[in-house]
Amino acid sequence: MTYEFAKYPDGTIGVFSGIGKKSNGEEYVRVTFERPREYGFDTFVVELPSYEIVLEEGNYSDEEKKTFLQIVKNGSSFFFKYARLGGLEIA
Repeated sequence: MTYEFAKYPDGTIGVFSGIGKKSNGEEYVRVTFERPREYGFDTFVVELPSYEIVLEEGNYSDEEKKTFLQIVKNGSSFFFKYARLGGLEIA
């Protein structure tokens, strides 16, 4: 399951996953930034808590990717908290 947390003026939508578990028992959350384009999507996915970039497709600029990583780092506790709670309500 994924939960939306942001919509940006350029059409990018930010979502985060529920809690996942690796084979070693480690919990993770994936944060995805995605923007529609003519033939698909620009996509950037970061996994917490490692901050590993697990998918990078399309035409996001280096500056945009740097901003997304900063958002993920600043919000890591938020993403884990609300992944455990099953999302959040956006009014």
